[in-house]
Order: sequence, then structure tokens, then C-alpha cells
Amino acid sequence: MYPVIRMIKELVVARKASPLPLTGTHVSQHICWPQDIDIWMELNNGRTLTLLDLGRIPLAHRIGLIGVLRKKRWALTMAGGSVRYRRRIRTFERFEIRSRAVCWDDKFVYIEQSMWKRDGECANHALYRAAVTDANGIVSPDRILEALGFDEASPETPEWIANWIEAEATRPWPPMQD
Repeated sequence: MYPVIRMIKELVVARKASPLPLTGTHVSQHICWPQDIDIWMELNNGRTLTLLDLGRIPLAHRIGLIGVLRKKRWALTMAGGSVRYRRRIRTFERFEIRSRAVCWDDKFVYIEQSMWKRDGECANHALYRAAVTDANGIVSPDRILEALGFDEASPETPEWIANWIEAEATRPWPPMQD
């Protein structure tokens, strides 16, 4: 089940927080609850992806995107992602999610997210390719920035993200079916 109550809490907290610049980092505090765990009593990898929403949506609010989405009747969607898992988060363990937009190209915004344990260890790290859509398909980041009132060029794409973009371009779509 989607963590609706937790999302409402995060949006209330984000409303009280100061606005962020386009590439600012949103930090949110969380607990791994029993409904988040797998049979090994740790945060389930699929639930990790769901919980990362609790960082992305408030980030979008703090940079002003949620208001623009409502006004323009646009939607936010994930168009791809890659996650690296390195440390377990156990039941009732506290952690924080750090979320930020890193860069963008002609179609997508690249969002970096990570979960950090209280001891300072990074538990996992995700890269998402996000898109804003309207009735005609993908809305270009240039149009999004204009609607937000920004006139900024994308920061330089880090090499590791550029490598991921290049690798994704070689991936067959639709996938092969045997």
C-alpha cells in the first residue's frame, strides 16, 4: 500500500520549509516501519523506491514545481532509474532521504536521491530520469523552467550520469521477447 499518510506529513513539513533553488537539496527524516520490511527484517528494495517518493514530491514542492503542475495541468513521471544498494536499513531504524535535481537535457531532469543512516553511512543511492508530461507528451525542461520563472542553463552533466544516459540509449525498446 502506498504510504499516503507519510506523504501528507512530508508535504505539510515541506510547506513550512523555505523554497529551494532548482538544484537545492531537500532533506527529510524517516523511520523504517514494519510495513516497509521484507522477510529479513530490513527495508524492502521495492519499498525503497516507494519511499523515495517521500523525498521527490516535497522537493518538487519546494522548487515551485507542484504549483506549476497544477496550474498547467501537467504531470510528473519517472522515465527510468538506477539504484545502488549498499547497507541495510533495519526495522525501526531512522534514516534521512536527500533529494536533488542534478541536471537536465532537452527531455528529462536527472534526480539524485540517497538514504543515509544515522551513523553517516549511505544505505542506497538512486538516479532517476524524470519527465513532466501534458496531453501531448513530454514537456521540455525549457518550458518547465519558463513556467517556474527561471532562465537557467543546466549545470554540467556529471560523467557518471552522462555514462548512464549513454548506456540507456543502447537498451532495446521494446524489450526482446523470446
